[in-house]
Amino acid sequence: MPLINLPNFSGELLDEFAARKAERIDTPVIQPAEPFLDIAGEDLRRRIFMTESETGASLCLRPEFTIPVCLRHIESATGTPKRYSYLGEVFRQRRDGSNEFYQAGIEDLGDIDLASADARAIGDAVGILSCLLPGRHLSVTIGDQAVFEAVVQALGLPLGWQKRLIHAFGNMVQLESLLASLVSPQFVTGLDDKVAGLVGQDDETALIAYIDETMQATGYSTNASRSPQEIARRLKEKLVLSETRLDDAAFHVLEQFLSLNMPLVNASAALSHFADAAGLKLGNALARFDGRVAALSNAGVDLSLIEYRAAFGRPLDYYTGLVFEVMVEGSSAVLAGGGRFDKLMTFLGAKDRIPAVGFSLWLDRIETERAAA
Repeated sequence: MPLINLPNFSGELLDEFAARKAERIDTPVIQPAEPFLDIAGEDLRRRIFMTESETGASLCLRPEFTIPVCLRHIESATGTPKRYSYLGEVFRQRRDGSNEFYQAGIEDLGDIDLASADARAIGDAVGILSCLLPGRHLSVTIGDQAVFEAVVQALGLPLGWQKRLIHAFGNMVQLESLLASLVSPQFVTGLDDKVAGLVGQDDETALIAYIDETMQATGYSTNASRSPQEIARRLKEKLVLSETRLDDAAFHVLEQFLSLNMPLVNASAALSHFADAAGLKLGNALARFDGRVAALSNAGVDLSLIEYRAAFGRPLDYYTGLVFEVMVEGSSAVLAGGGRFDKLMTFLGAKDRIPAVGFSLWLDRIETERAAA
């Protein structure tokens, strides 16, 4: 039995989903923990409620719906394109102390017209909220992780640094810390003299052998920790990254990019001007961005509601492109949030790459807004 009451507008919400031809799907409350621990990101990992099966397998209470819906789609071997809707409880620690609450949303799997699917996700989120909150002025903030990745790659940083920066996208505190480390590198210290020497000599075979010998001598099991090969690889990567310095010109390019903040109608021109001025080739990423803006306009979405922020991201690691949030104008409460997650289905075991985009609605926050109307 639910511990909290289902919002009284749930029937209206389900009608909205049905009108958008999104098939209702349910998923178990108890979920395998591994996908959330491996894929969802640090922000969610530290807030989920863990348990174990009788056989010792790690389980958790359902902390969100996107991963369970994708897993159910893979298990059912249903073809794509496919649109799913969901409504149910999720369980995770929140700062306001409400650890159990209702979420609903739509996941759009397999539509190869990415721009159109992105526009539909934003349009559906705005349209549903407009129906649930008549007369309220909504605002939408969007970002694009793919554009940020293109900027980082065009600067020619080592792959390890690219991964670090991309992983931190949307978390400005973490991103600024990483950029500070790039501008003023902190060299690796505290290594065993023997390890430091072998890393410096780039003698990987000897390094692996020494790490293995040390692990055996100290009783560390490779089953309970990283293998000697993985430790050696990480040590080498850490040394390379610690010696990388971002020159002042590249640093200012990244700073300039992350400061971009404007109405979406001006964003395409601003991004093109930025790329030209910085001498960066961002062709494919900018073409996809422009295509999405055109698709939003063609879908009848009011572009004046939407603001583009280059530094905007969402705290889930599986996003790959578009990210967005919807609020009531003047409020800081996020009522809907989502984005594109084209790699997630493959990570979860799908045999073929399946493009995907979706959004979630926070029903308790919507209920608060309705009560305040």
